[in-house]
Amino acid sequence: MLNKRIISSTTELKRTVKTSWQSRLFENVNPPALTKEILEKFRTSFNSDPKNILAQNACSRFDPLQICLSRKRLQENEHVFKYKIESEGKPITNQKSSGRCWLFAALNVMRIPFMKAFNLDEFEFSQGYLFFWDKIERCNFFLNTFADALKRNESVEGRLITFLLKDLIGDGGQWDMLVNIVNKYGVVPKCKFPESFSCESSQRMNQILKSKLREYAKHIAELIDNGGTDKDVESLIQEQMSTIFRIVGICLGIPEETFTWTYYDKSKTFHSIGPITPKEFYEVHVKPLFDVNDKVCLVTDPRVTNKYGKLYTVDCLGNMVNGRKCIYNNQPVELLIKLSAESIKKGVPVWFGCEVFKRYASKPGMEDLQAHDFSVVFGTDIQVTMSKGDRLLYNESAMTHAMVFTGVDTDENEEVTKFRVENSWGDDKGDKGYLVMTAEWFKEFGFEVVVDKKFVPQDVLNVFNQDPIVLPAWDPMGTLAL
Repeated sequence: MLNKRIISSTTELKRTVKTSWQSRLFENVNPPALTKEILEKFRTSFNSDPKNILAQNACSRFDPLQICLSRKRLQENEHVFKYKIESEGKPITNQKSSGRCWLFAALNVMRIPFMKAFNLDEFEFSQGYLFFWDKIERCNFFLNTFADALKRNESVEGRLITFLLKDLIGDGGQWDMLVNIVNKYGVVPKCKFPESFSCESSQRMNQILKSKLREYAKHIAELIDNGGTDKDVESLIQEQMSTIFRIVGICLGIPEETFTWTYYDKSKTFHSIGPITPKEFYEVHVKPLFDVNDKVCLVTDPRVTNKYGKLYTVDCLGNMVNGRKCIYNNQPVELLIKLSAESIKKGVPVWFGCEVFKRYASKPGMEDLQAHDFSVVFGTDIQVTMSKGDRLLYNESAMTHAMVFTGVDTDENEEVTKFRVENSWGDDKGDKGYLVMTAEWFKEFGFEVVVDKKFVPQDVLNVFNQDPIVLPAWDPMGTLAL
């Protein structure tokens, strides 16, 4: 770790020296301004092409992405798949105005074997239950991470703490964060902890929490500056968390310590389970069917600085003190596609993360590189003009959303051509809430998959035995799925 810190510091020093040298080189050069003559040239060029006028007229009245939508691709992309999960989950879920896709996707994967084992027509685990505990744990994680950053002599005005204070309690998450919450708190049926207003629309609650956490961060900084001990900081954070618990409890409700679940199966037979704790419910009734600890997260980061076959983590990223870190096993995207297809063929759905809105046709539910023809409308292409690695480097791409693979289609050579995707945005998009995603699209905008370790080659599993390379807190691989 020390060597990596030294290497990072040396790199920053070289970058600073280079920037200083460049500044001196160009300090007497005035950058070119957009003069009246240049702007007139642009205007004349625009008006001389009738196609620009037609595109302008169309985009004045309609969504530019709809104008660019390819009818040809709409006709070619059918929601038909050679391999499909036998019994997909019902009903289609809806995260509404919240960034809980990572929780929805995980519970949607988990419920498929559960519904089959319990002979259920429809079922949902409570997303709000995990959301409650994630908020509590994440606030505690932030306060402790902030304190630790100060103890390692990070400045409040420095890049790290400035980054930590910017968006300190969002809704998004990663697979390893889900594992932390489920292992500690278990799961409950949705009827035992239903949605609240702040579950479905979390912005106001998050604003309140951000304000208090920044206030509390200041108090922690003052205590440490005044010579407070580790024990003093621990006591202060515990006192602060009492208020945080109250705020979250008021907004989301507070889960009961035990519950009794009564239900009818498909044959209308009555059943009752409980009283039981949520953790016992997971351990006894869910874990034998879906054990989160048997799943492994594989990512694909093609930047030349981040080699395949290496293990990575991100500084200060997590949601639980002393919990599992977010660990990334970096592999070529072709392997992620191959293992996902193998899992689906065996009837096991796959949690995955991607950047959802690029080349995405919302209403038909289509993720396709050819979904839009921007060149016809704008005279230039967008979104795929840089390599995937360069898009990460230049902040043009990152993993922002999590969903579930439930089907896969292949050609005559069994090469994957497209996936069936269960989303969590309701049933009015695509095929009653399901999307179609081409394999070529995933190669460009897919970033991670979670598959059962039984599908993963041993040499890939061995990568998890490495000491992870620590990426800075602001690295794009630390982006959370919303």
